[in-house]
Amino acid sequence: MASLASHQLTTTAIRWSHNPLASKPITTTTNIKQQQQRRSSIVCSSVAIASAQNKERIKLKELFEQAYERCRTAPMEGVSFTLQNFTDALDKYDFDSEVGTKVKGTVFGTDAGGAYVDITAKSTAYLPLQEACIHRIKHVQEAGIVPGFKEEFVIIGEIEADDSLILSVKSLQYDLCWERCRQLQAEDVVVKGKIVGSNKGGLVAEVEGLKGFVPFSQISTKSTGEELLDKDLPLKFVEVDEEQSRLILSHRKAAADSQGQLGIGSVVTGSVQSLKPYGAFIDIGGMSGLLHVSQISHDRITDIATVLQPGDTLKVMILSHDRERGRVSLSTKKLEPTPGDMIRNPKLVFEKAEEMAQTFRQRIAQAEAMARADMLRFQPESGLTLNSDGILGPLTSDLPAEGLDLSEVPPAEE
Repeated sequence: MASLASHQLTTTAIRWSHNPLASKPITTTTNIKQQQQRRSSIVCSSVAIASAQNKERIKLKELFEQAYERCRTAPMEGVSFTLQNFTDALDKYDFDSEVGTKVKGTVFGTDAGGAYVDITAKSTAYLPLQEACIHRIKHVQEAGIVPGFKEEFVIIGEIEADDSLILSVKSLQYDLCWERCRQLQAEDVVVKGKIVGSNKGGLVAEVEGLKGFVPFSQISTKSTGEELLDKDLPLKFVEVDEEQSRLILSHRKAAADSQGQLGIGSVVTGSVQSLKPYGAFIDIGGMSGLLHVSQISHDRITDIATVLQPGDTLKVMILSHDRERGRVSLSTKKLEPTPGDMIRNPKLVFEKAEEMAQTFRQRIAQAEAMARADMLRFQPESGLTLNSDGILGPLTSDLPAEGLDLSEVPPAEE
């Protein structure tokens, strides 16, 4: 059989060699033998590689089985850091996880409901969305809370199912807001408050992140709550009580403070807000002042509507300014060149307002000087008195040493 196969191959090779039209290369007996040897070499190499791989697999399997057996029977063999060392380390770095404790942490993840915080505790910590900011937000990222964000938190609860802690930033922000309001009250400063609501007793204003109440009695404007909604008003603190969650504000005091440069005798321009049987309320730059019916004119007025109407613009003079109570008393009576001009010729009153106010202030200054002089006249212990020329000086006597001879005084003429 072998000789027959060899004869066939030789015959085939001879045929190809004598065919001048053949496209395949000429095959010889020598080439066939070389191909067979090459194939035998490849097969031997494959068998050797497979054998080496099997030996490596067997070796790895033995090592794995030995390691598994050590982990099962002696897991801490050859390990210098023992389980007791690990427990001691946790106790060393453990902290108080009671409600109200402040901790520092780093955000490492967020989701739709809040953020996960690493506070180096045994258990995880979670910051709910509603505790991420004092303002209403839809995602913690709106408050700048992203992975890597470091902040101080306060523990407000614990989930018993997995011993995880619940954190809050809002509680700390509220504490800072109350402290800020107490400071502003102590400094008696004016702040801007946004009106966010109203009720039958007054307005609700948002100041320094907190919501406070502005009673209608402390509002120095006749605008309604609906008209003031979403508007900013100057306000001052009346009461700041964190324990009772009471924050009372006053627009009247703030308006009075903004008009602090106005003194008695100052002339301002205002508009009539409303009329009452006892007088008219005048808006003077955001502050409401009362023009009493008795201070409108020297002439008697029975019906204010015959002289003033809501919306009228007029000049008035400051009679008194109570900053503490936020009340201002006004007058046009003092500005009348002649009694009754506010009824007959109000235009003339407003034209002469500054001139009449200057005269009024001079009379006030003279009256105050005379009052001080009278007080010193009857207080010799002060060391000052008025001499015969009306000049204030050291205490002296113009009487002669022997006294005054009354016999030479002429009789009084009738």
